[in-house]
Amino acid sequence: MDDGDERSRVIGRIIEVQRDLARALAHDRSSPLLDSNLTIRQLKVIMILAFHGSQSGQDLARSLGVGLATVTGIVDRLVNQRLVERHEDPADRRVRRVRLTAEGRALADRLIDAGVEQFRALLARLDLDTLRTFEAVLHRVCQAATEMCAERAQAGRPAPAPPAVAARPRPGR
Repeated sequence: MDDGDERSRVIGRIIEVQRDLARALAHDRSSPLLDSNLTIRQLKVIMILAFHGSQSGQDLARSLGVGLATVTGIVDRLVNQRLVERHEDPADRRVRRVRLTAEGRALADRLIDAGVEQFRALLARLDLDTLRTFEAVLHRVCQAATEMCAERAQAGRPAPAPPAVAARPRPGR
C-alpha cells in the first residue's frame, strides 16, 4: 500500500471523528452563541477584533472576504448594538478603525470561555496517559497550523487562525 493512500485514508478517518465530535457537542444548548442574535459575519467581526484588536474597514473586508460596503453595514449594525465603536487611526487620521466596546469584549470573552470550559470538561473525562498523548499531538497540530499560516501569508493568501488560539490565556486574565 502506498504511503500517500494510507495518509489520505487516515486523514479521512480523523475528519470523520472530528465531525462526530462536533455533532455530539452540538447537543449542548448552554453556549452563549445560541443566545446571540448576531449573524455569522457579525460574530466573525467580534472574534477578529477579540483576537487581533483594532482593525480598519479594509482589514476586516480582507479577513471576511467581502467588500468594504458590506463591512460598513456589518459594523453599523454592531455599533447600533454597542458591541463595537469606530475610532480614528492615530497613525493616519484619514483611516477609521473599529474596536470592541466593553460590551463587545464581554461577549467575545463569554463565547471563548464557554468553548474552553466545554473542552475542559471533555478533557477531564480522559485518563492521564490519553491526556499526555493528546497534549503532544495537539502541540504538533498547532505547530503545523502555524507553519501553514506562515506559508499562506508569504504566498499572499489569507490564513486561518491557528486552532489553539481560543484556548490560549488572554492578557490580564
